[in-house]
Amino acid sequence: MTSLRTLVLAAATLLTGLMGGLFFAYACSVMPGLAATDDRTLVGTMRWINRRILNGWFLTAFLGAALLGGLAVVLHLDVGGPVLAWTVAGLVLYLATLVITMAWSVPLNNRLDAAGPVDGIADLAAVRAGFERPWVRWNLARTVTSVASFACLVVALAVDAA
Repeated sequence: MTSLRTLVLAAATLLTGLMGGLFFAYACSVMPGLAATDDRTLVGTMRWINRRILNGWFLTAFLGAALLGGLAVVLHLDVGGPVLAWTVAGLVLYLATLVITMAWSVPLNNRLDAAGPVDGIADLAAVRAGFERPWVRWNLARTVTSVASFACLVVALAVDAA
């Protein structure tokens, strides 16, 4: 059972780290890069990214981190102590990431998509203004929660190995 617990915790840590890295990449490169472009480029690019990111690789990591994090908590219930505490903290922080994504990021993405093709948008500046700043803010929030979750799970793994 110990090796299964450790394996599940390691897998949850890996997937959580991948998600934290994805959100971090947007925060420090993708969005600053797009901020330097015109309205048409930002709106069009984000519409395509939002459509293409919904793929098996993303969904496996995005949902798998939560599922494996939850399973890691369950498998560590009888162990208790610091490993369980750090694992629970990691799960709670990752669940916050999911809430942020579903409550704020996805609706912003959907609103951007509903604006229609870039060539048919009369006021690209308004569409950009309604999307960019709030999306960047909420992405930063989920970057913090997912990276903090990853850190907690790394500590849980270290304590588990000790």
